[in-house]
Amino acid sequence: MPKSDWEAIIGLEIHVQMKTATKMFCSCKVEFGAEPNTNVCPVCLGMPGALPVINKKAVEYGIRTGLALNCKIHNLSVFARKHYFYPDLPKGYQISQYELPLATDGYLDIELSNGTAKRVRIRRLHLEEDAGKNIHEGKKTYVDLNRAGTPLMEIVTEPDINSPEEARVFLETLRNVMRYIGVSDADMEKGQLRCDINVSIRPKGSDQFGTRVEIKNVNSFRFVQKALEYEIDRQIKVKEKGGAIVQETRTFDPSTGKTYTMRTKEEAEDYRYFPDPDLLPLKVSDEWIDRVRETMPELPHQRLLRYINLGLDKKVAKPLVDYKEYGDYFDEVLKLYNDPKTVANWVLNDLLGNLRDLEIPWEKNPVTAEKLAELLKLIKEGTISVKIAKGLLKEMLQTGKSAKQLVEEKGLKQISDEGAIKPVVEEVLKENPDAVQKYKSGQTKVIGFLVGQVMRKTKGKANPQLVNKILKELLEKG
Repeated sequence: MPKSDWEAIIGLEIHVQMKTATKMFCSCKVEFGAEPNTNVCPVCLGMPGALPVINKKAVEYGIRTGLALNCKIHNLSVFARKHYFYPDLPKGYQISQYELPLATDGYLDIELSNGTAKRVRIRRLHLEEDAGKNIHEGKKTYVDLNRAGTPLMEIVTEPDINSPEEARVFLETLRNVMRYIGVSDADMEKGQLRCDINVSIRPKGSDQFGTRVEIKNVNSFRFVQKALEYEIDRQIKVKEKGGAIVQETRTFDPSTGKTYTMRTKEEAEDYRYFPDPDLLPLKVSDEWIDRVRETMPELPHQRLLRYINLGLDKKVAKPLVDYKEYGDYFDEVLKLYNDPKTVANWVLNDLLGNLRDLEIPWEKNPVTAEKLAELLKLIKEGTISVKIAKGLLKEMLQTGKSAKQLVEEKGLKQISDEGAIKPVVEEVLKENPDAVQKYKSGQTKVIGFLVGQVMRKTKGKANPQLVNKILKELLEKG
């Protein structure tokens, strides 16, 4: 069978680390990059007799995420003990949710690069605690338990994803939702969003599932796509040669772009789940769900629709939606200067372009929304030209000064006095008789050259619209 006759069936298990101040079942601080084993206590170290207490904020974040993912939030859910043994799991079990999770039966709509929309169903969302972290150095392994007990949400999709691109776009869309609702920064490099992939193949048109292979802990969106591209191709080659896919857990090596066997398994692990006797069933009232619903912010798809309704092209609106901080900044400027297309152009092209050139990270951008709005107002009022404004923006980024301050210091105020501009125009016409003759013979585009000459003589200060007007008047008259 040709490769095109096969179909991939992909499901994702995503762990999202919540940005609460404290851990899931104790008051230890959640802090990335702290000295190893400093944010720990008897509860997260699994000491005998230490009793867990549920973090209310983590439950609220779970409800918020469930609502954003269109899930049914259950009034009753139960924490269970999931038993396995690993150096970074001091208790010998992880507190999670199993038979009765917090939320089920949701969905997330995604849009692919070709403009196609797709709905991916969410099977379940449950709360749990994170394990610690193993650090391997040479032949030694060190255990840092700062992360142990950090609040996690596990989000499990239905096997609705059929391509590597769909998997990547789903994760990118999910990350945006997490950031918009404020429950997680979902930074894969910091381990705040981790993904396990389940993938199988089957002939197109079949309703039977193939043998599932799991790829563990892929740590970037690009690597998720690359891992799936390799793994799907590998499975097709095995089937084409008459072989059988082995149910196994694999790992992805970014340096080779290949997946490798970690362990094979005939059956799923038996984690011996049972309700945690130290924790009462979690009861979430309808009133609590409604209170969280009332505080839900604008979601990415809602922001996109709003921007399109403002008159922005979808391609322009998308980066303002995909990067929440850009959209927030755009909205702040728009409150002060109500011209969506102009503001979007300056934010996405001029501001971001200069930040890249000057190697200034977004979070250190000295041009506040107020400063950019002031710059745009100076253009609109005719105080400065667009060309001068573009130069000023770069200086604003380098100095932190406002546009008005720089205009005053440098004497850059635009010349909008016809009496001051007309002699310069007359001088340019005398110096360029060939251009004048071309204009009179019907080659009217040459006026652009003449405008440029006037702007050069006035060091860019002349009002270009006024220069155009005077030029046309004198050329027509002569």
